[in-house]
Amino acid sequence: MRFLYIATGSQATVYGAAPLAAAVQNAGHEILMAGNEPLMRFAEAIEVPAVSVMPEPIRHFMKNGDSGNAPSPFRDLREEESLIFGRAFARMASAELDALLDLVEARPPDLVVGGSMSYAAGLLASRIKVPYVRHAEYLQIPMAEIDPIAEEGLRPDLERLGLAALPDPDLFIDVSPPSLRPAGAPDAQPMRWIPRNPQRRLQPWMYTRPEGRPRVLITSGTHFRMLPADSMRHLVDRLTRTGAEVLIAAPDRAAEELGGDLGDVRVGWIPLDVVAPTCDLMVHHAGAATAMTVMTAGVPQLIVPPNFHTKAIAQALTDFGAALTVTPEREGTDQDLVEAMAAGCREILSTPAYAQRAQALAEEITTLPTPAEVVRTLETLAAP
Repeated sequence: MRFLYIATGSQATVYGAAPLAAAVQNAGHEILMAGNEPLMRFAEAIEVPAVSVMPEPIRHFMKNGDSGNAPSPFRDLREEESLIFGRAFARMASAELDALLDLVEARPPDLVVGGSMSYAAGLLASRIKVPYVRHAEYLQIPMAEIDPIAEEGLRPDLERLGLAALPDPDLFIDVSPPSLRPAGAPDAQPMRWIPRNPQRRLQPWMYTRPEGRPRVLITSGTHFRMLPADSMRHLVDRLTRTGAEVLIAAPDRAAEELGGDLGDVRVGWIPLDVVAPTCDLMVHHAGAATAMTVMTAGVPQLIVPPNFHTKAIAQALTDFGAALTVTPEREGTDQDLVEAMAAGCREILSTPAYAQRAQALAEEITTLPTPAEVVRTLETLAAP
């Protein structure tokens, strides 16, 4: 069988799709991922066959006017973010639809899978009359709020295709552990989330725990820089004074900004899937792939979320007892934020209940069907 996966958004959507794509291949089927050009290098890095159907990134389709007076496409307010994302992903779906139609004419699929915000997937599947699967790649995506906005933005395309509304999926796959699914969430096929990220040759410190001291891993952030370089140094200082070993996962540019004056702190590329299980605490901004990786490792989290979606992730984990949330806008200056983060880290490291709840969540994730098991459901759905 041939499966077409349509990815949108950031590299997190590619990483979230990768385990299912690999399971499709391992079951003997063909998989092709379609996305915009910026996603291609991430698909290549994790060896998913991929084709670019448009050059523009998702930010190209985000317009400041979508949220009234908002100066940025990433506002903190729930309604504004729903408007921005709904309209942006609708524009993106409209822009890529013709290219996708050309693609399936050359390579017709038996089933189309779309990420949670891949609205073109449903339109395409409806047009070529094959089953459509919607895949929520990670936790707490507010689809119920964004879908109506996207539907309105896609009204001309819906009319062109003879559709009155966005097509309902024939199957909805959700990787959220049951304890964290929001009230009123639609019925779904659960699936275990499996970390997937680019790899390099490992070093022993990456897969072994330090002796006699806790390990804290901080992510600097890719789209959102969690702290300026000076503030990050202050946070590291606060943590190392408590005896913790500190690691900082950072892209090359951020690693250069932090410089080499952090003592024995390791800064740079760190394989989160390998290192997370050796940690006692992860500090990050609730990037979707990061949060899910930490959840599967059973590690408590200190989260500094910059927008509504990341706040939803942080709130779910905090309510469960597996995390603490520090919101930047409530802390005032960067120095105040650093002090609040350091205090939160000390609380988590000194309170076993956080680790216990994090481990309970990880154990729940292991009970969910694997991607390989879900592929059998897709085979049945696509069978003639």
